[in-house]
Amino acid sequence: MSTLIVYASKYGCTERCAKLLSKELNDKVDLINLKNIKAIDFSKYDRVIIGGSIYIGRIQKEVTEFCTKNLDKLKEKRIGLFICGMQEGEMINTELNQNFPSELLKIAEVKSYFGGEFIFDKMNFMEKLIVKKVSKLTSDKSNILEDNIYKFAQKINSI
Repeated sequence: MSTLIVYASKYGCTERCAKLLSKELNDKVDLINLKNIKAIDFSKYDRVIIGGSIYIGRIQKEVTEFCTKNLDKLKEKRIGLFICGMQEGEMINTELNQNFPSELLKIAEVKSYFGGEFIFDKMNFMEKLIVKKVSKLTSDKSNILEDNIYKFAQKINSI
C-alpha cells in the first residue's frame, strides 16, 4: 500500500508532525508540502492523509483549495485528516469539523489533532502581539502531541 501525506505549514510545525507521522507508517509514504506542488498523480496512492495548521480558526488556504479541487479523486481513496494548533478541549473538534469538507469528514478513517507551537522568532510583529494578548505567553511554547501522532499511525496501520 502507498500513502500520500499532503500538508501546508506556515512555520514548520505541521511539516514536523507530517514527517513524524510518515516515520510511523508501515506503507511507502510520500510527503508533499502543498505550498510547493501543483499536480499530484493520485493513481499512485491507496491512502491520502491531509493536514494543516489552524490560524484564527481557519486552516491554510492551500489545504482548503486542495480538498475542493480534488474532492472527487479524494473520495475514491482511504482518507486520514489532522490539524495542528494550540487550541484545547472541544474547540479542537470544532476546528477539525469546520475546516475539512463534510464529504471527507464522513469517509475519513482517522481524524486527529497533533498539537502546535508558538515560536516567536518566526512570527511577524502583529502575530506576536495577537499571540501574547490571547495566549498570555511571552516566550516560545511547543505542544506537539507525539502520542496522538503515534495513535493516528497505529490506527492507519491496522486498517
